[in-house]
Amino acid sequence: MSEDLPAPAPPVNPETERFWDATADGTLLLERCEACGTTFHYPRARCPECGAPDTQWFEASGRGTVYSYTVTRQTGGDYADATPFVLAYVELEEGPRMMTNLVDCDPDDLAVGRSVSVVFHDTGEGNALPRFTPD
Repeated sequence: MSEDLPAPAPPVNPETERFWDATADGTLLLERCEACGTTFHYPRARCPECGAPDTQWFEASGRGTVYSYTVTRQTGGDYADATPFVLAYVELEEGPRMMTNLVDCDPDDLAVGRSVSVVFHDTGEGNALPRFTPD
């Protein structure tokens, strides 16, 4: 089941380093554009809406709703023994959508619109993967 999901270390670069460092402390960070006010995820050097380079990091609530999901029941590689697992888009309270896994739940009991909260799975490399669990 999903609690057995691998937690591979993500690629970290200068644009994403602050985000991944915060996950080690159980903090979900987002960026907000100072020019147009757009809140976004995945971290990047410029606003994806207006292209401005002036962004500010802030701590997200860690709450959201399931926007879309799929249950993976058959796969290979590192995830072969972890099926079934749920890959989802979670719409965060702050607005952006985040691709993630839903964990600690029965995949057959999920629904679009369900409230979820962030949990962090340690990668063993100084950071953690943000995943979500139903409330």
